[in-house]
Amino acid sequence: MRFESVTLDLDGTLLDTIADLAAGCNAMLVELGRAPRSQAEIHSFVGKGMAVLVERCLSDGVPPAPALLADGIAVFQKHYTALNGSATRIYPGVVEGLDALRALGLPLAVVTNKPAAFTAPLLARMGLHTYFAAVVSGDTLPYKKPRPEPILHACALLGSRPAANLHIGDSANDIDAARAAGSPVLCVPYGYNEGRPVDSADCDALVSSLVEAARFVADSGR
Repeated sequence: MRFESVTLDLDGTLLDTIADLAAGCNAMLVELGRAPRSQAEIHSFVGKGMAVLVERCLSDGVPPAPALLADGIAVFQKHYTALNGSATRIYPGVVEGLDALRALGLPLAVVTNKPAAFTAPLLARMGLHTYFAAVVSGDTLPYKKPRPEPILHACALLGSRPAANLHIGDSANDIDAARAAGSPVLCVPYGYNEGRPVDSADCDALVSSLVEAARFVADSGR
């Protein structure tokens, strides 16, 4: 098929943000008098947005009380605003892959569960903002991935049909959102998957990098 657009996840697909996320989470935990967690543990908490990340960090067998969760979110936001992008790295092949996708004439959009207050500054700091015609963040709509609405909204902004949009992500959240939206989906194996590695059987293809994803798109139009 000929694709009309490409939507891409952010954390774990384009950017390796775990060092900043872990630092923000642990600064929050220490300020609230809690023990810090390992980066590996926090890595497994990433995927369903900031509020769920904070809730998982504060859970100790049972979910935190609503007041504690609200405090945790506010404290995390304070620390992560200062840290956002400071230790983040662009994954290998991302810039080359984005260049290749753009050379194919396809409009690109980010679809992420990260709040908008962090998404735009991070893309700008990493020099990736110019690649994207649209950005759908975790609080752009009432729903986040794995619901389909963020991908459907991105397609509406790009002027593409969801069935002709290719979504690229790193977790079951991306797979489920794309399937529900009616979009084909590719997965990268290196990101944040809540401890459940993606399998090639669950997506249309497992690609090692965005360079390979761009080749998939190019080959699909032949």
